[in-house]
Amino acid sequence: MLVPALVVTGTPATTAAPLGLISVVAGSVAATPKQLTERTVNHRIGVLTEVAATSGALAGALLAGSISDSIIARFLAVVAFIAAVAGGRRKGMRNKPDPTLDDSVVGEWIGTTAGAYKLNGGIVPYRLQRLWLGLSAMSLSGLIAGIAGIGGGFIKTPATSEIMKVPVKVAASTTTFTIGITSSAALIVMAVRGQIEPHNGAIVMIGALIGGQVGTRLQGRFSPPVIRRVLSVLLIVVSIILMVRG
Repeated sequence: MLVPALVVTGTPATTAAPLGLISVVAGSVAATPKQLTERTVNHRIGVLTEVAATSGALAGALLAGSISDSIIARFLAVVAFIAAVAGGRRKGMRNKPDPTLDDSVVGEWIGTTAGAYKLNGGIVPYRLQRLWLGLSAMSLSGLIAGIAGIGGGFIKTPATSEIMKVPVKVAASTTTFTIGITSSAALIVMAVRGQIEPHNGAIVMIGALIGGQVGTRLQGRFSPPVIRRVLSVLLIVVSIILMVRG
C-alpha cells in the first residue's frame, strides 16, 4: 500500500520504490517470528518460490530506470486486480480439518512440500500443487518488486494460495517470511546506485516494524475466507489507485 500511496501524493515511482522495499523488509522481520512460532511458515515452499522471485527481483531492479512511472502504475493496477479476483471469487475453504490428525503433525512435513496447520481447534493438512506454474508467477512477482519497489506479496500470496493450492494462512506466512529476501536483493542494487534516502527510510522502517507486529496478530484471529476477502478488497483499492495515477 505504501508505494501507491506515495505515488498518488506526487512522489515519483523511482523515489517511492526504495522506500517500499525498506517497508517490506522491515515488515517481514517484524512479522516472521510469531508466524514461525505458530508453525504456519513452510520453509521448503519458501525456498522453492524464493529462487524464482529473487532472480526476477534482480532483473527488475536493473530495468527499473528504463521504464516510465505511468507504465509501471498501469501494469501493477492490472496485476493487482487479477489477483483480487482470483482470491475473492472462491468461496469457503479448500482444505478441511482432518479429525485423525493431532498436534504432532502441525508444521511443514520435512522432505515434502506438504504440511498441516491449526485452525479453530482442528488440524488442516495441505500439499503444494502445480509447482512450475506457481514458480512462473513468483518470477513475475520478483520482477515487479525490483521495478516498482513493491514487495510482490500481493502476487505471491494469491499465487501460492490459488495456483499452488496452499491454504491462505500458510501462503501469507510463507510469503512474509520470504518476501524480505526478495526485496533485499533489489534493495542492494538500489543502494549501490544511491537511490536510498536515509532519513525517510528510517521513518518507513519504524512504521513497518510496528505494522508487521500488529498484522501478524490480527491474522491469527481470522478464518481463511475472511483473510481472502480482506486481501481482495485491499488489492482492488491498490488497483484503482494505481490506474488513476497511471
